[in-house]
Amino acid sequence: MNRRVARLRAVQTLYQLSLVASIEVEQAIENTLSNEEEPNEFYHALVYGTLEKRDEIDGYLSGHLKGYTIDRLGHVDRAIARMSLYEMLYIEDIEMNISLNEAIELAKAFGGQDAGRFMNGVLSNAYDGALKNKK
Repeated sequence: MNRRVARLRAVQTLYQLSLVASIEVEQAIENTLSNEEEPNEFYHALVYGTLEKRDEIDGYLSGHLKGYTIDRLGHVDRAIARMSLYEMLYIEDIEMNISLNEAIELAKAFGGQDAGRFMNGVLSNAYDGALKNKK
């Protein structure tokens, strides 16, 4: 599983977890993977890390959603934003621009061109705000 596929599967897993409150993480992972796919360390880091840091990430995102709350975002957009901001802030061996571009591509794939622009603005501003808070 390459990183692009891991990101896609992580978004699908986080989406599923946001819809079905009673599902366990491991079950959501099993439901997301195709028969031949094996989850890798990067995929697990995205899913478990995003869940672990969700409240902190939501705080950063909420401050940069103009006219929205985190709960008003669609489930897919919320999953992409959370996972991507987690990657940008906590996975050090990936350049921020790569993570941002991957998030934009995911948003466009699920929601179209406008979703990509929206994701770019939200994540860029939330990332900058998070860095200022950490100083």
